[in-house]
Amino acid sequence: MDKALNFIYRRRSVRQFQPRAIAPEILNELLLAAMAAPSARCKDPWRFIVVTEMELKNQLAEALPTGKFMQDAPAVLIVAGDIEAANIGHLSYLLQDCSAAIENILLAAAGLGLGSCWVGIHPREERLLPVSKLCRLPETIIPVGGIVLGYPLETPEARTRYRADFVHYNGWRQH
Repeated sequence: MDKALNFIYRRRSVRQFQPRAIAPEILNELLLAAMAAPSARCKDPWRFIVVTEMELKNQLAEALPTGKFMQDAPAVLIVAGDIEAANIGHLSYLLQDCSAAIENILLAAAGLGLGSCWVGIHPREERLLPVSKLCRLPETIIPVGGIVLGYPLETPEARTRYRADFVHYNGWRQH
C-alpha cells in the first residue's frame, strides 16, 4: 500500500469515541471537503445538517437502528440532497452526488485524525421519515446518510479489501 494514500487505508468504521468535542473549525473543514466532491453537471444538490446537541443525537440514535452509538459521539452530520437541485431532478444523480460528498467527509475525517462511521438512511422508509421529521427537512430534501464523528477510542489498523479476482481489464473476463 502506497504511503501517500495511507489516509485512505486508515479510513475505517469507528463506533467508539473519546469524550472530546470536535472544534467547529474541524467540522467546517469536513464540510469544505464534502463540497469539493464531484457533482453531476455541478448541480451540488447536497445539503448538510450538523448535529452536536445531545437531545437530537439521542433522537436520531433511536430512529436509526444501526446508529445507536450516535449518542456517544461528539457530532453527527446528516447528508441530504435537494431533489429540485439534482441533475434533471433525478434521484439517482442526487444519491451519487451525496455519496461522493459522504466519501470525501469520511476520507477527510481519517486525514484529520477523526474516526467516523457511515450510517445508511436512504432508501429505507422507516429511517427516511423519522430523520426528516427530527431534522425538520423540507419535502424536497431527502436524507441519504448520517456520518458519526469523533476522536476514536482505538485506532484500527490501516487496510484494504483489494481482491484481484474482482478486477477485469478491457472487458469482463472469467478468472
